[in-house]
Amino acid sequence: MAKIAVYDINKNQVSEKEISDAVFNVDVRGYLIHDMVRYQLAARRQGTSSSKTRSEVAGGGKKPYKQKGTGNARQGCIRAPHYVGGGAAFGPSPRDYQFKLNRKVKKAALKSALSARFQDSKLTVLNALELEKISTKSFAEILGRFELNKALVVIEGDNPKVELSARNLPFVKVLKAEGVNVYDVMKYPNLVITEGAVSQLEGALA
Repeated sequence: MAKIAVYDINKNQVSEKEISDAVFNVDVRGYLIHDMVRYQLAARRQGTSSSKTRSEVAGGGKKPYKQKGTGNARQGCIRAPHYVGGGAAFGPSPRDYQFKLNRKVKKAALKSALSARFQDSKLTVLNALELEKISTKSFAEILGRFELNKALVVIEGDNPKVELSARNLPFVKVLKAEGVNVYDVMKYPNLVITEGAVSQLEGALA
């Protein structure tokens, strides 16, 4: 099993932790990460864009002029797509952008994303992350000690002081262990995770 240093919030190394190779040190498969990011972004799309076809646009029930004798091209309706105010020929209609991805693929993609952070030395493990009060300044100082400006912070459970302290930092996001996902892991260049959250992820993914 691989080992990683465990720090306190003052950046003092307090111990060393063995982490599961099956979760944090697998072969990184970029195509799985790509598929999972596409899957997540597709699921977020509303798919509510809509346009009216010629049969749905109001008006145009009467033939604009007679078939022959005017010198103009024959027309049957002023709501055809080539008329101003006419219906759209191939416009968007409401649709669902989601597609299926197997559960094993989702788990393998998350393992690859976590492993990418570990193998790139972008994974920081804290023994605990506790604040005395809600304070954005205090939380920013903790990240500053580790020289992390942009980071995904993963905690093991509800921690309102940490979550509320981080919400005003533009390039920081706090997630509970059960909410860790490939998109957020790859979006933020650094991953900060508590010891308890490491154990939870290993239990869920190993």
